[in-house]
Parts: sequence; C-alpha cells; structure tokens
Amino acid sequence: MSGNTIGRLFQVTTFGESHGPAIGCVVDGCPPGLELTEADFARDIDRRRTGTSKFVSQRKEADVVRILSGVFEGRTTGAAIGLLVENTDARSRDYDKIKDRFRPGHADYTYQQKYGFRDYRGGGRSSARETVVRVAAGVIARKWLEQRAGIRIHGYLSRIGEIDLAPVAPETAYDNPFFCPDPSRVKELEELIWKLREEGDSIGARVTVIAQGVPPGLGEPVFDRLDADLAYAMMGINAVKAVEIGAGVRVAGQRGSEHRDELTPAGFLSNNSGGVLGGISSGQDIVVHATLKPTSSIQVPGRSIDLHGQSVELITTGRHDPCVGIRATPIAEAMMAIVLLDHLLRHRGQNADVRSPTPVIAAQAPKP
Repeated sequence: MSGNTIGRLFQVTTFGESHGPAIGCVVDGCPPGLELTEADFARDIDRRRTGTSKFVSQRKEADVVRILSGVFEGRTTGAAIGLLVENTDARSRDYDKIKDRFRPGHADYTYQQKYGFRDYRGGGRSSARETVVRVAAGVIARKWLEQRAGIRIHGYLSRIGEIDLAPVAPETAYDNPFFCPDPSRVKELEELIWKLREEGDSIGARVTVIAQGVPPGLGEPVFDRLDADLAYAMMGINAVKAVEIGAGVRVAGQRGSEHRDELTPAGFLSNNSGGVLGGISSGQDIVVHATLKPTSSIQVPGRSIDLHGQSVELITTGRHDPCVGIRATPIAEAMMAIVLLDHLLRHRGQNADVRSPTPVIAAQAPKP
C-alpha cells in the first residue's frame, strides 16, 4: 500500500490499523537539537483522545506515545524519530456483524474493490484511529515552529450542523470538550449531541485552524503552493470533504474591491487571502477551514449490500462519535504544523540568503 507519507524535507510516514497491536509513525528530517521527551506529547494527544467526555466515542485508549529512536539525552539527533502508540481497548467483536457487509458512507466498499479484501475491524487502515500518530508528529513540528521560528498554531470548532460559532474567545476553545471558541454556546452544543445520541444519528462540522507569526515567502508559485499543500494535508484527514483558505467559498459573492487585501505601510487592511498570495505566504495569519461529514457509523437503519452483492439492511453498533468534527481540531492543527515546518525547511534550503529591499509589513494594520 502506497500513500502513507506526507512531506518533502520534514517527512511523516504512518503505519498500523485501528484494531492492530499498535499505531505508529516515522518522522524523518527533524532538525537536530530539539528538546523532546515522551511527556511533550501528552497535551495534544489527550485533546484528540476518545473517551475523554460524554460527547465522543467511549473507546478508552491510554494513547501513551513511546519514542523508539531519533532522540538521545532528551534531544533530537537528526535521525529518524520512531513513535509508537499501543492499541489497548480494541473491541473487534463489535464488527463481526459487518465483516461481510459494507457500511454505507464508509471506505468498506472502495477498500474491498481496490485490495480484494479488507480489515473490517473498525475500518482497519482507513480508520481515524490512525490520526493519533499524526497528532504526535505534529507535536514535534509545532514545538520546533514555536521555539525556532516563533510560529504559533491554534484552532477551534467554527460550525456544527446549523450552528455557526464565532471566535468570541478562541483562547477558551481548549477548556471545553467541543473546542468551542464561545463559552456561552457550550450548553447549546451539549443539548445537540444528546439529541443526536437519542436519535442514533450524527452530524457534520467545520474546524478552523490559524497559524500566527508565519514569515512571508513560504511556498512556491506553481505546483508546490503553500495553500495547495495545506489543502492536500487537510483533505487527507478522515471525513474531511471540503477545505477553504481565508474567505473560502465566500469569495464567490465578493467583488474585487472588497476581496483584495490592501497594503499600507502599517500593514494589511484585511485577510481574505488567508495569508497566502500566489501560493506564497504573505506574513499574515494562515487561516484554514476544514469541513467534515457526519459519521456514517450510526444506529439509523440503512440499505447496503453484502460481499456477494446481495441487498441487506445495516445498523452500525459499537462506540462511535456523534460528530467526528468535535475531535478534529488537534488533528488539523497537527497537519498544518507538519506542512509549515516542511515548507520552512524547504525555504531555508533554497532561499536562506535572500534579502529583499522591501520591508516586511505588519500582518494586520492597527485599527483606526
């Protein structure tokens, strides 16, 4: 199976299945000398972890990250970093009923057609369980970005179902199980999830991720555009069906005089571009939105076929999220960090000695 690696200079290759012994990854290209211990992974891994609240899947994995290589005396050596997370709460019996059936909306049917057979236990390789090691790799990337480049990444849930969530207090998004950036809306979200659980249904969501302090110049103007690589990374997250940069789909209703981000000596007057112009970072905040579909693992009966093409009715049992978008924020943050570090290292390799006569202006001009 190909397609398990992302990145050019900062490369992440993942392996493992949802109900196998473990999930792991190899991180290659991390610069040497970065302080790194297993304790560094706990915060972001816990944010993504199942079983942490009543509103997500109740699969209870410890998700302890083991460092197997690439770190000596608490610092990265420049060698490949091997990370491993054991699966300790896999209940494969939950999937015995669907081993010869295809869950509608899942990768079951396409996986079967591509490979001729499949690991039906929780989706196998196509399970979102794999994202735990993406988050682990993202921890390494974002630590380097923060310490060496002053780049900080944060995210939040910006929509769930018909509920739009404004970033009233984005710093509070990590204080509730929904990554909600508006504390006054948390109770509303709780009621929505309880209603979905009672109905045995699910709902979609959108997460927004922002990187601050990104210097101008990252990315290329043709195929290796920064925005294209960010979209590629976000679309590689399970259940993501749409990615927007900056104003995103709203640009269809904007005029050029409104959309363009005017420049002044004091800074940019707006950020409809989401921090990327012509595939290259502008120095403004990088703003990415990723929209996730409602999970198809629901208890509402649905029509499907079995292994032999016969019609069947299917209900998915087991432990599932009523909204996979609730836990997607740390995953999207990790993917952004991986892409940004990869591009920063690429830029350093070719353009480290470039000096432009044009001053770097502020990401946002002060409000009058």
